[in-house]
Amino acid sequence: MGCIFCNIVNGTIPAKKLYETQNSLAFLDAFPLARGHTLVIPKNHYDKVQQMSKQDNLDLFETVQVMAGRLESISSSVLIAIHNGKESGQEVPHVHVHLIPRSTSDGAGPVHSMFSKRPSLDENELEKIAKIIQNK
Repeated sequence: MGCIFCNIVNGTIPAKKLYETQNSLAFLDAFPLARGHTLVIPKNHYDKVQQMSKQDNLDLFETVQVMAGRLESISSSVLIAIHNGKESGQEVPHVHVHLIPRSTSDGAGPVHSMFSKRPSLDENELEKIAKIIQNK
Protein backbone atom coordinates (compact mmCIF):
# COMPACT_ATOMS: atom_id res chain seq x y z
CA MET A 1 0.00 0.00 0.00
CA GLY A 2 2.54 2.60 1.12
CA CYS A 3 1.89 6.29 1.48
CA ILE A 4 -1.50 7.51 0.25
CA PHE A 5 -0.01 10.74 -1.13
CA CYS A 6 2.79 8.87 -2.93
CA ASN A 7 0.07 6.68 -4.45
CA ILE A 8 -1.76 9.81 -5.64
CA VAL A 9 1.50 11.07 -7.20
CA ASN A 10 2.10 7.77 -9.04
CA GLY A 11 -1.55 7.52 -10.15
CA THR A 12 -2.46 4.42 -8.13
CA ILE A 13 -5.08 6.42 -6.22
CA PRO A 14 -7.21 8.93 -8.15
CA ALA A 15 -7.45 12.56 -7.08
CA LYS A 16 -9.01 15.78 -8.39
CA LYS A 17 -5.72 17.31 -9.53
CA LEU A 18 -5.72 21.09 -9.80
CA TYR A 19 -2.12 22.06 -10.58
CA GLU A 20 1.15 20.25 -11.06
CA THR A 21 4.82 21.09 -11.43
CA GLN A 22 7.85 18.84 -11.77
CA ASN A 23 8.15 18.64 -7.96
CA SER A 24 4.70 19.45 -6.51
CA LEU A 25 1.07 18.50 -6.87
CA ALA A 26 -2.11 20.31 -5.77
CA PHE A 27 -5.42 18.46 -5.50
CA LEU A 28 -8.77 18.73 -3.75
CA ASP A 29 -8.89 17.22 -0.25
CA ALA A 30 -11.04 14.05 -0.28
CA PHE A 31 -12.44 15.03 3.14
CA PRO A 32 -12.82 18.81 2.79
CA LEU A 33 -13.34 21.18 5.69
CA ALA A 34 -14.65 23.80 3.27
CA ARG A 35 -15.58 24.11 -0.39
CA GLY A 36 -12.29 24.20 -2.33
CA HIS A 37 -10.12 22.71 0.46
CA THR A 38 -6.89 21.92 -1.37
CA LEU A 39 -3.75 20.00 -0.47
CA VAL A 40 -0.34 20.81 -1.90
CA ILE A 41 2.33 18.13 -1.60
CA PRO A 42 5.90 17.55 -2.73
CA LYS A 43 6.04 14.65 -5.18
CA ASN A 44 9.01 13.22 -3.31
CA HIS A 45 8.19 11.69 0.06
CA TYR A 46 9.22 13.59 3.19
CA ASP A 47 7.69 13.13 6.63
CA LYS A 48 8.47 16.68 7.77
CA VAL A 49 9.21 20.06 6.20
CA GLN A 50 12.75 20.24 7.60
CA GLN A 51 13.67 17.04 5.70
CA MET A 52 12.83 18.53 2.29
CA SER A 53 15.46 19.39 -0.29
CA LYS A 54 15.87 23.08 -1.05
CA GLN A 55 14.46 22.62 -4.56
CA ASP A 56 11.40 20.71 -3.36
CA ASN A 57 10.82 23.31 -0.65
CA LEU A 58 11.00 26.21 -3.11
CA ASP A 59 8.71 24.46 -5.58
CA LEU A 60 6.19 23.47 -2.90
CA PHE A 61 5.80 27.01 -1.58
CA GLU A 62 5.66 28.50 -5.07
CA THR A 63 2.78 26.09 -5.72
CA VAL A 64 1.14 27.14 -2.44
CA GLN A 65 1.38 30.76 -3.60
CA VAL A 66 -0.18 29.96 -6.98
CA MET A 67 -3.00 27.95 -5.42
CA ALA A 68 -3.76 30.54 -2.74
CA GLY A 69 -4.27 33.03 -5.56
CA ARG A 70 -6.52 30.64 -7.46
CA LEU A 71 -8.60 29.91 -4.36
CA GLU A 72 -9.48 33.60 -4.16
CA SER A 73 -12.09 32.71 -6.78
CA ILE A 74 -13.86 30.84 -3.96
CA SER A 75 -13.06 33.08 -0.97
CA SER A 76 -11.01 36.21 -0.33
CA SER A 77 -9.42 34.49 2.69
CA VAL A 78 -7.52 31.20 2.74
CA LEU A 79 -6.11 29.43 5.79
CA ILE A 80 -2.69 27.97 5.00
CA ALA A 81 -1.71 25.25 7.47
CA ILE A 82 0.95 22.57 7.89
CA HIS A 83 0.86 19.87 10.54
CA ASN A 84 4.53 18.93 10.92
CA GLY A 85 4.67 15.66 12.87
CA LYS A 86 2.16 13.35 14.52
CA GLU A 87 1.85 15.36 17.74
CA SER A 88 0.97 18.46 15.72
CA GLY A 89 -2.01 16.70 14.18
CA GLN A 90 -0.38 15.32 11.02
CA GLU A 91 -2.49 12.35 9.98
CA VAL A 92 -0.62 11.38 6.80
CA PRO A 93 3.17 11.23 7.31
CA HIS A 94 3.94 12.99 4.02
CA VAL A 95 4.45 16.77 3.97
CA HIS A 96 1.25 18.48 2.90
CA VAL A 97 -0.04 22.01 3.02
CA HIS A 98 -3.75 22.62 3.61
CA LEU A 99 -5.29 25.57 1.78
CA ILE A 100 -8.75 26.08 3.22
CA PRO A 101 -11.02 28.84 1.94
CA ARG A 102 -12.48 30.66 4.94
CA SER A 103 -15.58 32.72 5.65
CA THR A 104 -16.83 34.54 8.74
CA SER A 105 -19.66 32.00 9.04
CA ASP A 106 -17.58 28.78 8.82
CA GLY A 107 -17.45 28.23 12.58
CA ALA A 108 -13.65 28.01 12.73
CA GLY A 109 -11.60 30.60 14.54
CA PRO A 110 -8.00 31.77 14.60
CA VAL A 111 -5.17 29.34 15.36
CA HIS A 112 -5.18 30.43 19.02
CA SER A 113 -8.68 29.01 19.41
CA MET A 114 -7.27 25.49 18.85
CA PHE A 115 -5.45 25.49 22.18
CA SER A 116 -7.40 25.32 25.41
CA LYS A 117 -4.26 24.68 27.50
CA ARG A 118 -1.76 27.45 26.83
CA PRO A 119 1.41 27.95 28.88
CA SER A 120 1.98 31.03 30.96
CA LEU A 121 5.61 31.94 30.33
CA ASP A 122 7.56 34.66 32.08
CA GLU A 123 10.42 36.61 30.52
CA ASN A 124 13.08 34.23 31.94
CA GLU A 125 11.36 31.18 30.45
CA LEU A 126 10.96 32.94 27.09
CA GLU A 127 14.69 33.75 27.13
CA LYS A 128 15.59 30.09 27.89
CA ILE A 129 13.39 28.87 25.05
CA ALA A 130 14.87 31.40 22.64
CA LYS A 131 18.42 30.29 23.50
CA ILE A 132 17.56 26.60 22.99
CA ILE A 133 16.11 27.32 19.57
CA GLN A 134 18.89 29.72 18.53
CA ASN A 135 21.61 27.19 19.39
CA LYS A 136 20.20 24.45 17.13
